[in-house]
Amino acid sequence: MAELITHLPLTLKPNSVRTVLRPFALEDPSAFEVADHPRTLRIAERVLALDDAAVQSRLHAIMDTLDARHRNAATVLDRRFDELDLPGLDRNTIGDARALAIGAYLTQEFSFESAALFNPSIVAHPAQSGIAPGATRFILSLRGIGEGHVSSLTFRSGIWETDGSVVVDEPSRFAVPPRIEPEATMEGGQVVHLDCGGSRDISETVIFPFLPAQGKGIEDVRLVAFTEDDGTVDWRGTFTAFDGSNVRQTLLRTGDFRRFEMRAVQGVLAGAKGAALFPRRIDGRHLILGRHDSENIWLFASDDAHRWDDGTKIVSPRFEWEAVQIGNCGSPIELDEGWLLLTHGVGMVRNYFVGACLLDKRDPSKLLARLPHPLLEPSDTERDGYVPNVVYSCGALLRGRTLLLPYGVADTYSAFATVDVDKLLAAMA
Repeated sequence: MAELITHLPLTLKPNSVRTVLRPFALEDPSAFEVADHPRTLRIAERVLALDDAAVQSRLHAIMDTLDARHRNAATVLDRRFDELDLPGLDRNTIGDARALAIGAYLTQEFSFESAALFNPSIVAHPAQSGIAPGATRFILSLRGIGEGHVSSLTFRSGIWETDGSVVVDEPSRFAVPPRIEPEATMEGGQVVHLDCGGSRDISETVIFPFLPAQGKGIEDVRLVAFTEDDGTVDWRGTFTAFDGSNVRQTLLRTGDFRRFEMRAVQGVLAGAKGAALFPRRIDGRHLILGRHDSENIWLFASDDAHRWDDGTKIVSPRFEWEAVQIGNCGSPIELDEGWLLLTHGVGMVRNYFVGACLLDKRDPSKLLARLPHPLLEPSDTERDGYVPNVVYSCGALLRGRTLLLPYGVADTYSAFATVDVDKLLAAMA
């Protein structure tokens, strides 16, 4: 399929220098739990037992290192103390210095993209002014992997130039944790609001796991610009929350990439991976694609975009390069000819490929055509990494009749290509 796709000389690699401050949560092993004297309280009591000089000396040393790497370290540590459940201890009685010290002992620096930076999705940036006519500013979401193979959501911005080249903006040296509204941190139908207003640049925003269902990761966000019937637009993403054993599909929503709403999906699709929303309603209903049986692509409809039941299987493995399973690579892209869906297929020796198919525009449950050969496959220079033999994308961006396709390589880094839509459709059968 070399005539359909053009590889760009651009990659995004993991970066161990960028860190974010996140809670350092400590609990006793079950056999050693003390109901009225938890480990966090015992740590706080040790800090209270220190003399003033020791507290000030240690704080001065640690803040020197943190202030060089974080814009708002003291604010984050103070907020961490306020989040803790420490009966009888408040800053009015123990003082600001000890409160800050306790917050520091129960906070960690997390290198969120030190091991991998991959599986990107892409949407047009809300702000398109100040660039050359015909160019497109974009936002990338990426899956970063850090210590403990924990996945977080991170972002980049860039410009797709009129000549087809792509420039990704240099990320900020700072990373800023979201502010989680205290009354909204419950799961199971509750809404969690994340305030990322402390970020001065989209690359500073990092959303790391903070709920039990996300303990091991926020994986593979598929972003889409969603247009309501009245013309209003917001940005929605689906991701897989992973606790180490179970997965939970979750919906992320934002109007400005500064404040996010996070809600667990309900219904049959709740335990699925790889869900992707359509960019608008069809016949008054929200549509989503999913792979809850781990093998085929299914179509679901919903009145509220939160509960998804009664799906219909629409695409199944057919060709040798997708004989193990097939899934989507991001949200469907609307063309005059129908809905263009990039897919992933798994073949021999767990090689991952990117393919494509076309769904009917009025009734997306109808499969019109599909690409018989992979659009993208692991090349000799793209095989090696954390998970070998994998190319994978969580979404592409359409401009005219060309796709900009960012994709992950070997679950390690990200690369870019462009795809000629007319040639792609002509190659389908």
